Amino acid sequence: MAISLWSWRESKLEICVDEQFLKVGRAKIERRFIAGAELLDQKSMSLARTRDLDPAAYLAIRFWIKTGVKVIIRDKRDPTPYWLISSKKAGDLVKALGY
Repeated sequence: MAISLWSWRESKLEICVDEQFLKVGRAKIERRFIAGAELLDQKSMSLARTRDLDPAAYLAIRFWIKTGVKVIIRDKRDPTPYWLISSKKAGDLVKALGY
């Protein structure tokens, strides 16, 4: 039972958007480095996390969540092209980011 509770707690993905940062789980990035955000429906998310996945992308995905957001990163010092984030409220996340 204790392992199940720990597993469930660790699998939960906390997403927070404030004036300066996007925080997803333990990762965070300054919003000034975000160049765009794309809403991904079930089909687009499926392709984004499989066939179309860039191996340099940051992944914050849960396979049981069918929709998500692709957050485009523009930072010359960071080789990460985008963050792929699973979210049941993907539209709300895109709006919170201003896209």
